[in-house]
Amino acid sequence: MKILVTGFDPFGPDKINPAIEAVKRLPDTIADAQIVKLEIPTIFNRCAEVVHDAIVQEQPDYVLNIGQAGGRFGLTPERVAINLDDGRIEDNAGYQPLNHTIHAEGENAYFAQLPIKAMTRAIRAAGLPASVSNSAGTYVCNHIMYQVQYMRDKEFHNIQAGFMHIPFLPDQVTNRPNTPSLGLDDDVRGITAAITAIVERDGQGDIETVEGTIA
Repeated sequence: MKILVTGFDPFGPDKINPAIEAVKRLPDTIADAQIVKLEIPTIFNRCAEVVHDAIVQEQPDYVLNIGQAGGRFGLTPERVAINLDDGRIEDNAGYQPLNHTIHAEGENAYFAQLPIKAMTRAIRAAGLPASVSNSAGTYVCNHIMYQVQYMRDKEFHNIQAGFMHIPFLPDQVTNRPNTPSLGLDDDVRGITAAITAIVERDGQGDIETVEGTIA
């Protein structure tokens, strides 16, 4: 099994992005699955082109995109991506789409194929905060989640894909009072646990509830 895991480069006022920093530190193999790591730009449309090229080259079974969600307390696997770009700030190319449809011929929304509840339970079992999220926002994180789902719908029918947000790093909140953060080692541990759950649930679908213990 091969899993493509992507992380965004820094954007906005921050000089670091926990997404790519954590992805770079992932093991090359998790639960016997080969992990392909890819840095992608925080740029609408361009990020999708980079991921598309990687899917063509690597032919992964799964795609897991990782992004930063400042202000969130834990790691949050995303349930759904919506067909909307509405940037609160410009991307790294200076582009700020407002109320923009990503693909006119695309679905209004796409649901992730990943076992998001099993991922959440596995992260919690590793001693880290996690919850299922029902909103990936309207910035570049939602954009890449939607774009990969669109690619899957139109071209790469055999892949399964999804997105997970992770919190700020401690260094990012020194001037952001009362803002939660998570250390980089914990990010790596949490993503590793989530990927392990993806591998273990392969072909079985998701679990019914996050509560309880891992079987």
